[in-house]
Amino acid sequence: MESRTLRALLHDMLLARAFEERAAEEYTRGNIAGFLHLYPGEEAVAVGVLHAAEPSDYIVSTYREHVHALVRGIPPGVLMAELFGRKDGCSGGLGGSMHLFDRERRFMGGYAIVGETFPVAAGIGYAVAMRQLPEAVICFFGDGAVNQGTFHEALNMTALWQLPVLFVCENNRYQIGTEIHRHSAVAEVYKRACGYRIPAHRVDGMDVLAVHEATQAALAEIRGGNGPQFLEFETYRFRGHSMADPGLYRSKVEVQSFEQEDPITVAIAETVPAYPSQEQIAAAGPDSIARLSEHLNDAGHLSTDQLEAMKAEIGRIVEQAVEFAANSPEPTMADAVAALECNRGTEVLI
Repeated sequence: MESRTLRALLHDMLLARAFEERAAEEYTRGNIAGFLHLYPGEEAVAVGVLHAAEPSDYIVSTYREHVHALVRGIPPGVLMAELFGRKDGCSGGLGGSMHLFDRERRFMGGYAIVGETFPVAAGIGYAVAMRQLPEAVICFFGDGAVNQGTFHEALNMTALWQLPVLFVCENNRYQIGTEIHRHSAVAEVYKRACGYRIPAHRVDGMDVLAVHEATQAALAEIRGGNGPQFLEFETYRFRGHSMADPGLYRSKVEVQSFEQEDPITVAIAETVPAYPSQEQIAAAGPDSIARLSEHLNDAGHLSTDQLEAMKAEIGRIVEQAVEFAANSPEPTMADAVAALECNRGTEVLI
C-alpha cells in the first residue's frame, strides 16, 4: 500500500477518535442532548471500508454513525453542529446524533431503528441495478440487528435479484448489554449469509489494513456483476452502548484485554469515571494504531515529528468544529415546518 493511503488511514482513525471523545465531553457539558452512541474502538472498520469505497457508492448507516459520516467527508464542524442541534448541521439541527444525512455525498442516513438499514439498502440497490450503474450500496449494521426479520428479507431479496449491496456487520459482541452468544443461536454472523448463497467472510475488524483489503475485494465482486457480498468485522466498543450506559455488564479484564488490540491510541474521556484512568491506559501496552505508526515510521512513510504534527492538526480541527457548532444558530419552528412540508404532495395523511 502506498504511503499516502497509509497516512490517510491513520489520519482518519485519529480524527475519528478525537471527534468522538470530544463529543462525549460536550455531552457531559449539556451541549449535546438525547442519545449519543459513540464509536471508540471500532474506527478501523469505518475507515477501512469507506476508504475502499467510491464517491458514487451509497452509504446506509445505523445510529452509531458519526465516524461513518466523518470519514465519508462531511465536515467535522457540520457534524458537530448537528450533534449540538444547530441549524448549520447536516440535517439542519433537526436530526441529531442518530439521523445524519448528506445527499451530495450519498450518505443516505443513520437510522435509529435496529434493522432499518436493510430494506433501505436493498431499495437503493434495486434502483442502481435497474439503471445498470457501476455503483454499490454499503450497508452498515451491528450484530444485534441480525435477528430482525428485515435482515433475512433483505438478504433473500438482494441475493434473488443479484443487487449490488455490500453488507457490513460491525460485530462488537454486544447487543446493548447482551453478549452475542446469549441472543444468537449462530454467533458467527457471516455464516448466516450462506443460507442465501451470498459470499461471506469474517475479518479482523481491529486491523484497518485487513478491513481495507477485504472491502476492496468484495466491492470488486459487486462491480463485476456477481451480486451482494457480506463481511463480518470482529471489533469492540470501549464505551457502553450509549453515554447513558456505564457498561457494567462487562468485566474490566475483558475491556482491558481488547484495549490492547485497539486500532488507535486509547483516549478515554476523563469525565466518565467508569473507565480506566490515564495511568491504567498507559500500562495497558501498545495498541494496533501504535504498531501501525511504528510500521509507517520504520518504512519511511511517517516520522515521529510528522505523527505529532498530524495529531496537533487533528486537535485544531476538532476545536474548530466545536467552535463552529457553538456559534451556529438554533433551528426555528419555521425550519421544522419546512422539513415536514417538503415531502408532502402525493401521500395521504389520516
